[in-house]
Amino acid sequence: MDLSWEHFCQNHFDFPGLTLSLDTSRVGWPRPEDAPAFSALESAFAAMQALEAGAMANPDEQRQVGHYWLRSPELAPTSEQRAAIEASHEQIRQFVGEVHRAELVGSTGKPFTQLLLIGIGGSALGPQLVANALGGSSNPMQVHFFDNTDPDGMDRVLEALEGQLPQTLVVVISKSGGTKETRNGMLEAQHAFLKAGLEFARHAVAVTGVGSALSETAAADGWLERFPMWDWVGGRTSETAVVGLLPAALQGLDWEGMLDGAREMDAVTRIPDVRQNPAALLALAWHTLTEGNAQKAMVVLPYKDRLELFSRYLQQLVMESLGKEQDLSGATVHQGLTVYGNKGSTDQHAYIQQLREGPNDFFAVFLEVLKDREGVTIDVEPGVTSGDYLHGFFQGTRTALAENERASLTLTLEQVNAFSVGALIALFERAVGLYASLVGINAYHQPGVEAGKVAAGAVIDLQGKSLGWFQQNSGRAVTAPELAQELGQAADTETLFRILRHLAANNRLTQSGTGPEARFQVG
Repeated sequence: MDLSWEHFCQNHFDFPGLTLSLDTSRVGWPRPEDAPAFSALESAFAAMQALEAGAMANPDEQRQVGHYWLRSPELAPTSEQRAAIEASHEQIRQFVGEVHRAELVGSTGKPFTQLLLIGIGGSALGPQLVANALGGSSNPMQVHFFDNTDPDGMDRVLEALEGQLPQTLVVVISKSGGTKETRNGMLEAQHAFLKAGLEFARHAVAVTGVGSALSETAAADGWLERFPMWDWVGGRTSETAVVGLLPAALQGLDWEGMLDGAREMDAVTRIPDVRQNPAALLALAWHTLTEGNAQKAMVVLPYKDRLELFSRYLQQLVMESLGKEQDLSGATVHQGLTVYGNKGSTDQHAYIQQLREGPNDFFAVFLEVLKDREGVTIDVEPGVTSGDYLHGFFQGTRTALAENERASLTLTLEQVNAFSVGALIALFERAVGLYASLVGINAYHQPGVEAGKVAAGAVIDLQGKSLGWFQQNSGRAVTAPELAQELGQAADTETLFRILRHLAANNRLTQSGTGPEARFQVG
């Protein structure tokens, strides 16, 4: 690996207007123009231009892909779409102003100081990333999340809100209103408010599609407000839609600054010159390092606690977009880019040993932030601060990997603020789109996700059949194979065994014995 100053200068790219720089000197190429996929960038830029112009980028669902219009409504292909985006921004300003001025209060007349967001996937990951990156104890509202259908997890959140439900605003986010995890969270929240003697509707807001089941529920029950979600914005690219902007605004974060950062990044990443386009550089580097066929994973290492959740956010954005069985021609390719990560310097004490000396099956993306903290800092040693140590560990890890021929990219931000977070989100959104074009896949559909939902539904159906059988055969104890024969579900015996064991653990059946020979019955 060439670690010379000359090579660094040839592969270090500054983007002053974005307060960001990108170092590709440890990718392994002499320069970006020497990458195998460099000639394919022209068609990738063309595909991106068509997408932004309103092409049907998701043919499976007959949808446009318009997250770029969210921060530049004037680029939307129709006046109706532009008006909808601009109206949503004004709706956020008006609603949040009323909440913060205590003109809109809960069912007991108390102002809202707590925010409970109920969503899953992109409806939670983006807001969680932004809350962690930009939030603080002085914000006018503190945010909490139901982001799973785990009852114990929801109980823990409700424990943190104990005594504060009268001052809690609930935002339920679901495009269709049919997402089971979100529906379950909403029902759990409703139960908690009812138990506390509170009128849930006077604490509830919906972010959903027009005419969805959630929208109809919110209208019928008289919820405080309904905000829009559009078919042309996917969940994993919805942070600059109402999904992300409303929670940020309610917390008192600079949501318009985040939009500014995304808009400026979009402008730069439209430039069809790889040296002026950080997203093109990222996509080209990914292609080079993975050989264009998922040969290596991407380890994301942000050296900033505020960006701790960035790798989780990227797991959905990158892996849901790029993890595809077939390419655009229908050929089986099993494409993807595996993402995992940990914050620095925590990784020094976790998996850096394997990264340096184990299988060379990854490349690292270091995320460096130059500004350590707001306010005065202290020396932990003469002339050395805690931030100096963090910087030293970043450089040390990067060097240790390079010495053992482990490739990496380094993104440097001047500081973490609303503008830089918005820019960072937009950068990776564009890089994903360009990379998908380079490897010939559709980044904007997710058949695997739908397959998992269908399979989960089948499990719930089988559970219903099982409980129905036990109700009709009270007192009869059976093993999973015996019940499978009774139900004509022999092929699903293992699934049935797991269902019965779960029901028994939650006192809905009784169990005698353990393991596959266990017997189950009612009562």
